[in-house]
Amino acid sequence: MSQDAKQNTTQSASSDPKTALSYRDAGVDIDAGDALVERIKPFAKKTLRDGVLGGIGGFGALFEVPKKYQEPVLVSGTDGVGTKLKLAFQLNRHDTVGIDLVAMSVNDILVQGAEPLFFLDYFACGKLSVDAAADVVKGVATGCEQAGCALIGGETAEMPGMYPDGEYDLAGFAVGVVEKRKIIDGSTIVPGDVVLGLGSHGAHSNGYSLVRKIIERAQPDLNAKFDGDKTLADAVMAPTRIYVKPLLALLQALPVKGMAHITGGGLTENVPRVLPDTVTAVLDKSAWQRPKLFDWLQAEGQVADDEMHRVFNCGIGMVVIVAKEHAAQALAQLQAAGEKVWEIGTIRARQGDEAPTQVI
Repeated sequence: MSQDAKQNTTQSASSDPKTALSYRDAGVDIDAGDALVERIKPFAKKTLRDGVLGGIGGFGALFEVPKKYQEPVLVSGTDGVGTKLKLAFQLNRHDTVGIDLVAMSVNDILVQGAEPLFFLDYFACGKLSVDAAADVVKGVATGCEQAGCALIGGETAEMPGMYPDGEYDLAGFAVGVVEKRKIIDGSTIVPGDVVLGLGSHGAHSNGYSLVRKIIERAQPDLNAKFDGDKTLADAVMAPTRIYVKPLLALLQALPVKGMAHITGGGLTENVPRVLPDTVTAVLDKSAWQRPKLFDWLQAEGQVADDEMHRVFNCGIGMVVIVAKEHAAQALAQLQAAGEKVWEIGTIRARQGDEAPTQVI
């Protein structure tokens, strides 16, 4: 809970001296906040790793940079879940958005070669539901376990009047570390390099304003069977895939020239972020299997191909660029680690003012 919410404010604040007001009267339930802290402690404990110097409950979170690093550079990232939360409220599904929250930050710092060390979350609401908040934080802890980082702290803010009943907002903050000489910045990418694509679980946490607009237009039964045993609700709420462990292992095995986390902006705006100005990535959209969700979204929303590629990941959640001679080994190692991965394109010299990434 916020420090303000932990203060005892039982003194009268009324113009009537006979009426004593409490913080609960103002809409803040200190007991609920304390109950939430106790509920989430076991989840956080499961994420502990070497370097954690203090547990949940302190004013600040303490972490010691691992001694194996000679020239450690800290890499930080912050993000939220976005309007996917609106669907979580509508469907009363709160158990996976915490995974989304972690994934958005740890996948981002991963692309620079960083090992995520620890994570902090921020949960804000108008009225605290301990059950819903505990589900969210349990998801955060699950995401941290998948990423190998510690859930080292966080903040729960109950702010009456700021949010509608039953709604909340999330933010997350990740810190990782990379050897200075091993920072990945894309500067070594040259024509002839190969682009690999790692499969996504779905739309992850991006483009949900458009997803929700399409659902509003189509008025589908979200609980109807959609893809095998999954419902459409399952498809739109599938959590963001966390690529940390298989890609950190790949970095130990061979040189990786560049990586791009495919988030807001889709393929055509995220891949260029790691490319030198002299090259273009040409991606073949027939080279990978696009999840059924994207076919449904495109058909129901009559979304143009270019718009799909600049809004959604379209089935590719992470791009990895390697030299041609390392492509087969990288592909095999990632597949052995359980990833769906395809060779989806190549790097060539950029011609004039053409787009730095093209999907053909």
